[in-house]
Parts: sequence; C-alpha cells; structure tokens
Amino acid sequence: MASDLLRLTVLGSATPYASVDNPCSGYLVSSGGTRVWMDAGSGTLAQLQRHVRLDEVDAIWISHLHADHSADLLTAYYAALYADIQLAAPIPLYGPPGLADRLAHFLTNSPTRSPVESAFAVHELADGHQARVGALTLTSRAVAHGIPAFAVRIEAEGRSLVYSGDTAPCPNLTRLAEGCDVLLCEAESAQAPAEGEQVHHTPEDTGETAGGARVGRLIVTHVGRFLTPQQAVARASARFDGPVDYAAPGATFSIG
Repeated sequence: MASDLLRLTVLGSATPYASVDNPCSGYLVSSGGTRVWMDAGSGTLAQLQRHVRLDEVDAIWISHLHADHSADLLTAYYAALYADIQLAAPIPLYGPPGLADRLAHFLTNSPTRSPVESAFAVHELADGHQARVGALTLTSRAVAHGIPAFAVRIEAEGRSLVYSGDTAPCPNLTRLAEGCDVLLCEAESAQAPAEGEQVHHTPEDTGETAGGARVGRLIVTHVGRFLTPQQAVARASARFDGPVDYAAPGATFSIG
C-alpha cells in the first residue's frame, strides 16, 4: 500500500530565520498511520497543519535547542492546551537534556511554572537512544554541534531515513547513516572555517558523509544564506556519486 511507504515531507528548511516562502527546519515523517514531526523550527507548525492536526501527531523529535529547530514548540504548547486541540494524552516529545525546563523558562510568566508536561511527555535523548513510535523505530546519536545535538535514523519495514540535524562531519553521523536509503543532511556553511571549531557541514562535507556512509540518496537541507540550493546540490554532487536532491519546502519524498 502506498500509505505504508516511509515518507518525508519538508515543512521548511531555511536557516537561520524563515524566508517569505520557506519556514525554518521542520519535517513530517510518516509510515502507515504513524506521523512524527521532526524538528520544529519557526513557521513549521503552520505547514504541519497542511498534512495533519497537532493532536494527530504521534511524536515530536527535536535535534537541538537552537531556535531555528525548536521555536515552534512554544506555539505548539499553546495550541495543545489553550485552543481547539483536544489531546487524549500529552504528545511524546524527544529532545536534548533540559528540554522541559528550557520550555518552561520561556513559557512561565508567573510564580507558577507553566504546565509543560500537560502538553508534552518529554523523553531526554542520549547517545544511542532508541524509541518505538507506532510503525517507526527511532535511533538517535550525539553529533558535533558545540551544544547537545543529535542525529536520528528512522526505520520502517526495511526502509531507512537518517537526518543529520546540525553538525560538523563526525563519525557518529557516518556510522548512523551507514547503508541508509536516504540521508537528509545539512549544508549550512559556504566554506569550512579557517580556524576554530567547525559545527556545520559544507556541501562538500555533505557529499563526503553520504559517500562514506554508502547511502542510497542524499537530500541537502538547511542551506546557508550565502549559497543557493542549486550551488549546494552541485557542490555535494561533486563528492557523491548517487542522486542528490534539495529539501524544497513542501516537497515529499518516498523512501526505499
């Protein structure tokens, strides 16, 4: 059945702020009746509703707590508790350590802590964390971004998608992506820094990570403002022999 396919829908892929036609990082991953909102950057909740209501989402997975990947958790909180959404139970929310307190810090405006846990059942990620969400298996690995950050491998019925989150090239990402059908990998940096810590992929890095992991297909996302998507795809393609696409907002990819 087509509905049983593993699918990736791009809600947004802009960085570090939304453009007029592209929200920040956010994706809907689905298989059968299971739906996971993967990263919740600015503007992605609006686009999510083109495909599914918030109370129909089975889980939310957050790579790290920079705003362009997590800011719409704040509006999702208000939607879940104070609008037309009727939750049968708090939405499972997987994210870096300290996520619940971080949300409460932003949301609390009185001596009483905002009831974050009434909206979200928070599960803190750690290197090697695994979770089963409906038809999907999620395996998270810590990656190199200068703050707690994670990549994830999502599998269903023998098909596999790996999402880098934000990270410099690192062994954990390459190992996680080994042999996957699709690698969704960021290409933020126009060039690697001359000195200091690298915390993002260049397009060339993205191609090398895909080649090193022997993935079936590469989708370039989170392209920096000093690159065009066409440039990012061309530069990644120079280092990877397989098919390379761009995570255009609104695009849907069938996996496997």
